[in-house]
Amino acid sequence: MQTSVEIQNLKCSGCGNTITNKLNMLENVSNVLVDVENSTVSFDYTTKAVFEAVNRTLAKLGYPLVDEKNTLGRKTKSYISCAMGRMGN
Repeated sequence: MQTSVEIQNLKCSGCGNTITNKLNMLENVSNVLVDVENSTVSFDYTTKAVFEAVNRTLAKLGYPLVDEKNTLGRKTKSYISCAMGRMGN
């Protein structure tokens, strides 16, 4: 199955690099594409459990879905994830 989700705190290609690298590490996730301009992440997945794992991973990195609470901690994590992505993870 393929889907696209809208996320918060996506600022630049550094963020996109981190998201792409981390999601590609998950089993049964493929074709990850990050659209910084529209704050979306598209990917293929196999089951609802995999979809939920992607959402949890995004939130852990500081990029929660648009309908989730965006805490100060998540915003801070997104800056760290962004910096990691700019340095090449």
